[in-house]
Amino acid sequence: MNRRTRLLPAAIAFATVTALLVSSCSSSGSEDDNDSADGTQSASPTASAPSTPGTASPSTPGTPGDPGTTSAPGTPGGTTAPGTTPPGTTTPPPAGARWQPTPGLTWQWQLGGGPVDQSVDVPVYDIDGFENDASVVAALHAKGRKVICYINAGSWEDFRPDSAAFAKTLQGSDTGWKGEKWFDIRKLDQLRPLMAARFDMCRSKGFDAVEPDTIEAYNQNSGFPLTPDDQIKYNRMLAQLAHERGLAIGLKNDLDQIPALLPDFDFAVNEECSQFDECDRVAPFVKAGKAVFHVEYKLDTDQFCARTKALGFSSMQKKLDLNAWRKPC
Repeated sequence: MNRRTRLLPAAIAFATVTALLVSSCSSSGSEDDNDSADGTQSASPTASAPSTPGTASPSTPGTPGDPGTTSAPGTPGGTTAPGTTPPGTTTPPPAGARWQPTPGLTWQWQLGGGPVDQSVDVPVYDIDGFENDASVVAALHAKGRKVICYINAGSWEDFRPDSAAFAKTLQGSDTGWKGEKWFDIRKLDQLRPLMAARFDMCRSKGFDAVEPDTIEAYNQNSGFPLTPDDQIKYNRMLAQLAHERGLAIGLKNDLDQIPALLPDFDFAVNEECSQFDECDRVAPFVKAGKAVFHVEYKLDTDQFCARTKALGFSSMQKKLDLNAWRKPC
């Protein structure tokens, strides 16, 4: 899965070059594809026996303690069977039912490099929602992990199985990544059911949370006259859709709107705040008792860990294609 950087002026040239490295979700054969999470060469991950699709297996004795605040018993998102209600009309679960990631949880973020390496001993995994089925989520749950569903919520991708559902009028300028165009996020009535269907997919596979990507189109060259208020309305819609399904939701980057959106989101996912000297802007999440899952790509751990650990972030160094390799703080 191609990672998406914030296309800030200082990073545009860097993103253009690095996009060539990650031009396909299904690419294989790079020298990093067989890297284990600790940077050593390893065999392909051993497949775990799948549990019943769409259900979360209970933690087994000896596995890591439940990360953060526990969810209510049962399948994440409540007991409503996926597909029995129209998207966007899910009955909200009881207050406190969804997972609440707390500061300091260690995590793994793998969107590329083949099958998910399930051997990483961390309480939280963030993996692609489309490319992993319910058996992967159930296997991670059986190891005591919480699992975040990565989806793209701000731009159209031509390689997704639901790409035909997004009208041409919703698609704007290229994001800088192959086969990807910004959404016209002003069209809430059209995008709401499409995003609801994606969140339903996450819930039906048993995920505990969602990480919606590319949700700061208002400060990009989207092809549409988007305003900050347009983005706030869209991002709050996403948070509502997640919470209606009992899913936690993370705010991906979008630093300028953290003060407005902090009450609506359960955690943050941040790329390169240390490189751009922005980590203090993400710190309000930790002060509110909410996790900040953070990565750096160009900096080594000795260049950022002391600072981000002091802030309470869950930090690690990752490679640009987000394969299994990780170097945690």
